[in-house]
Amino acid sequence: MRVKYAAFVLLSLGITFLSAFTGPSGKPQQKQVLRRIIVDAGHGGEDVGARGRYSTESQISLEVALKLEKMLQAALPDVEIVMTRRTDIFHSVIQKAEIANQAKGDLFVCIHVNSAAPSRRREFVGYKTVTVRRKGKSVKQRVKDYKTWTTPNPAKGTETYIYGVDKTDERKAVASEGLDEYLDSVSIKILQARKTSDANDPTKTMLANILTQQYFQRSAKLALTIEEEFQKVGRISRQAQQRKKGIWVLQAVNMPAVLVETGFISNPEEEDYLNSEQGQIEICEVITRSIRLYKYSLENQVGISSGAGSRK
Repeated sequence: MRVKYAAFVLLSLGITFLSAFTGPSGKPQQKQVLRRIIVDAGHGGEDVGARGRYSTESQISLEVALKLEKMLQAALPDVEIVMTRRTDIFHSVIQKAEIANQAKGDLFVCIHVNSAAPSRRREFVGYKTVTVRRKGKSVKQRVKDYKTWTTPNPAKGTETYIYGVDKTDERKAVASEGLDEYLDSVSIKILQARKTSDANDPTKTMLANILTQQYFQRSAKLALTIEEEFQKVGRISRQAQQRKKGIWVLQAVNMPAVLVETGFISNPEEEDYLNSEQGQIEICEVITRSIRLYKYSLENQVGISSGAGSRK
């Protein structure tokens, strides 16, 4: 009986999704598939993130995020852009996720700057005499002498992350909390009535699975597109990747989410690029173009003729 009920609600959900994009005649309606984008500038306030010779990750992330907001507004005038911060203030990752979820975003884009530990090299330069204590007496001893050099790590390029598959359970829990956004009123009332008798309703689990899979697929698609677009402008791409730890916010937001590592602040050449007007504009152009392609792809899937987000 429970399986039949679950199948019924799953069918209802499918009809709900379909009816959101079609009218009574079954023909596509002009409904937005990407209504609200959350742009998050990484770190902030006392949490400066990675440090370069003269700049910080929080400063660069904010400058890029603010430019990205304006560029997205111009390229996608029908999409609302919500910023997690506009000034140099600190928000915990929990607060960032709350801002995104309360705004009911359709996409979360997090801007960060990468860093790599410096390279250290030790070289033998000869011998030196040192004084050591042996059996209560000071004696001189000849030992090898080394010199150590520290040089900036040559790592450079971009990386775009999505949450790791090992965090799927956490993702399902978040998706389950936001199910009411996707269900029709009848299904909501049925689920609410069943909560009193069964806190672990299998129907909600299956519906959360559907949303989780959709979020993962969409996140991966956008991440791959961003890295492809970076390559087209001549940037070194370190590929789209799944992050297994350190980016909690990606699994805590109830929407597709990506984190863009825009370059390595630990590399002097990259730090100059990340701080330059030209570099920041190029980064924003790549992300904006990728999101437009992403939006176009979503619209194409549901048969909606695209407007501002169409490919040109």
